[in-house]
Amino acid sequence: MADTNELLDYRNKLKELLDLKREMLEKTELPQLREEFRAFHNSFNSLYKLLLKRGLIDMDPYKAEARISKIEVPDASSFPDTEKADQLSIRLAQFDNQLDFLVNFYQFNLDQLTLDQIQQMLGLVQYIDWVHFIPDIKAGCMTMFTAEIVNQSRGMVDQFSLSIITEALSCLQKSSATILRILNHLSDYSREAWKEDLREQVLSDMFRQESSLVKKLFAVNMPGRPFFQNLADEVLREADSIGGEALRTQALKRLEQAMAEDQPKDHTPKVVFKTLLIEGLHAIGGVYFSLTEIAPKLDENAAILEERKKSFWERVREFFRRLLNKPPEPVVYEVEYMDANRGIKVQEKINFTEFRSGFESRIASLQNVSSSGAAAARFADAEEDVLVGILERNIQEVQSIHKILSILDEYFKAAAPKESRSKVRGIKPELAVVKNGLVRANQRRYEYSSRTEEAE
Repeated sequence: MADTNELLDYRNKLKELLDLKREMLEKTELPQLREEFRAFHNSFNSLYKLLLKRGLIDMDPYKAEARISKIEVPDASSFPDTEKADQLSIRLAQFDNQLDFLVNFYQFNLDQLTLDQIQQMLGLVQYIDWVHFIPDIKAGCMTMFTAEIVNQSRGMVDQFSLSIITEALSCLQKSSATILRILNHLSDYSREAWKEDLREQVLSDMFRQESSLVKKLFAVNMPGRPFFQNLADEVLREADSIGGEALRTQALKRLEQAMAEDQPKDHTPKVVFKTLLIEGLHAIGGVYFSLTEIAPKLDENAAILEERKKSFWERVREFFRRLLNKPPEPVVYEVEYMDANRGIKVQEKINFTEFRSGFESRIASLQNVSSSGAAAARFADAEEDVLVGILERNIQEVQSIHKILSILDEYFKAAAPKESRSKVRGIKPELAVVKNGLVRANQRRYEYSSRTEEAE
């Protein structure tokens, strides 16, 4: 057995580190863990509901009746392809219920978060591998079949639903990585805290107990708590005169490294804040796809209006302009719409020719700032002030485009001749996607402003 003074010194250092680590976990890591699980559940739930809506899975009739009192990982064992629909319906419903319980009913405190509870949380987060989300048997049964039906859903949904799938998968990937990091920190703390409780309450005479007796003494002195034979063996090995010192040093080092990782770094706020701006740019840039789909509809709808019977003087003007080789007169629509801010009807003239000529360049500009755009790679090296300016300018321009498109959508439907009105192509689904991109971009912008103010 190692020297008694060395062991006492080790325990004093360990207790000091555990107290500091506990304080940090309670103040920062546990609140963050709960919020990350909330984001994780919201993203999964939106994906789950979409799969239900498309009939790719069925509603589990027992889902609403389930009474959950503890964290438990659903069955992840393999099943034949013929049972895919039934098994996925049941297991994904159970998974959603577990996440709901965790977010809305579970108490996130260190006294309740025992090692076995942490293991169950780890199992939940890893139940489906969102980082390697591919329909491959190597990824695991649940990952393979879930990825398969999500990929299948992509070909069955509109652009707005497609954006929901993309956003949900991205959030699940990010949240799972953060949750795993925090749970690993919690696991390191809980392991050493359990071992120290064992030394304090069971091995009161400084480790002089045989391994075979530890479990019996544990049941007497620590009733109701789970026993971990591997940790008990670690405690005994750490007290051994041969190799014990190296193990004790490793234990302290693990806690110190975890503490260092949790400490705020000088450069961290800048990286996080810039990431918010880049996410905002990608969100607003991503609307280019919907605008691309809107463009031909605008042309078709404008052509329908042009087919209406023209007046005599309109035909005369058109004749003389062609005779003199002058360009056609710009198409100007006199529109009337309700101004939501002032609550009154407004009459306005929209120069459709001018708007349409600049539409393609705006689409190209937005594509450039999307996640797949050429400029996206340069954002990481740009100053935050520059990114703020780019984001705000794009948000303002898209807001203006969205407003004009909404007005034109109503105008085309009202102004088209009755016999041609059924031919007018609506753009509301695409406008909903554009609106969603605006909302997400604004959220990132406001979050950036809020965090920078807090930092200052």
